[in-house]
Amino acid sequence: MDSKNPQSIEIWLLDDDEIVRSTTAQWLRLSEYTVREFEAAQDIIDRFCIGNACIIVSDIRMTPIDGLSLMTHCLTREPEFPFILITGHGDVDTAVNALRDGAFDFLEKPFDPNRLLKTVEKAIQLRKVQRQHANQSQYLGDLHGLEETIIGQHEQIIRVRHQIRTFASMDTHVIVYGKTGCGKELVAKALHDCSPRSDRPFVAINCAAIPADLFESELFGHEAGAFTSANKKRIGKLEHASGGTLFLDEIESMPLAMQIKLLRVLQENQLERIGSNHTIDIDLRVVAAAKSDLQTLENFRQDLFFRLNVSQIHLPDLRCRGSDIPLLFEHFCRIAVKERGGDIRQLSPIDHETLTLYGWPGNVRELRNVALRYALEPNTSVAKILAGYQAQDDIDTISPLPLSVKVQEFERSLIEASLRQQKGNIQSVLEQLQLPRRTLNQKMQKYGLNRSDYLD
Repeated sequence: MDSKNPQSIEIWLLDDDEIVRSTTAQWLRLSEYTVREFEAAQDIIDRFCIGNACIIVSDIRMTPIDGLSLMTHCLTREPEFPFILITGHGDVDTAVNALRDGAFDFLEKPFDPNRLLKTVEKAIQLRKVQRQHANQSQYLGDLHGLEETIIGQHEQIIRVRHQIRTFASMDTHVIVYGKTGCGKELVAKALHDCSPRSDRPFVAINCAAIPADLFESELFGHEAGAFTSANKKRIGKLEHASGGTLFLDEIESMPLAMQIKLLRVLQENQLERIGSNHTIDIDLRVVAAAKSDLQTLENFRQDLFFRLNVSQIHLPDLRCRGSDIPLLFEHFCRIAVKERGGDIRQLSPIDHETLTLYGWPGNVRELRNVALRYALEPNTSVAKILAGYQAQDDIDTISPLPLSVKVQEFERSLIEASLRQQKGNIQSVLEQLQLPRRTLNQKMQKYGLNRSDYLD
């Protein structure tokens, strides 16, 4: 497996002129591409099937089956397949029409080897994304159980799933560490669902969201008349969670006074409601979540830390799970489409690159929000959505988009604006942007822009 082609995408090169074919194949092989040569279209027809790990580069003029007929055969079976045509000067108009019919690109003889290599590389990148999309779709369709809840193939996520299965049956307290948006509550709920306590309550509390003066009542409950506004008895979260799991999110925000009282409850497995002198037996399993090491925090009691610190799970930042990002993105797109209707769009190579290059400061939560917008706005792109986020947020808190992505998004926005202004009239767009027709066709295909979306 070579560095140019890590997913083993072959180039199927078809030309009945042996000299032209062998010369072209040599150029490609010198650039470390894998090439399979064909003399007749029928040989490719016999081998072609949906999902082939290849692209096709084919001459137009051949007998008995020409390149256009072969292209029609392939695109009928797989409409987005990257098919590149090689044409003589007299066939340029035919090749331009073929672009409208779905050809990826065409090269006019005699073509520049560098132009050939650039076109082939773009087609290969598209094929890689297509095949990854197909593999992801199959993977997501086969998920069940814990794999369907904690999704990912990265080694750190595989380890998290293993820890969940192990700790769930141990019935001990667990601390889950991870940055905002990494899925700490999802892990806590999975620990509960995989445990013998799964038929009992799962009670989640965000410690940072409760005012200090209401904390004790929220956790312990109170008797009627315990204080001025206590009109009736109230069961607290700790008592409600008895027999089940108590999830304390952002536990580092819990006031010190409440840390002492929580520690006593965990030590004695008993509590008293505010305004009561009677103890109530409880059975709690606590899953606590924090963004940083509790043992190093001055405002967190060490004795409470040691009481909770039986087991730990560390969740990685999304940017450390590069291979999982497109997979999770498709998962969230599927959810959005299922809930709100529409079709799942396959990522373009540009959008795929943007997903993997972006820093994702908001982690999985941010990815989910971007996927939702992408699924519900058919004419947008990942880069455009993220660029909009950056325009609204403090530059110090958002990882900047790579320059190449910004340039490509700017170019896409100009073409899209012209298509909208000219109501899909390609000739008017060509004149406004001062582009050759072939260049415009290539860029529209690259950015996933369809003329039909802009017709009046």
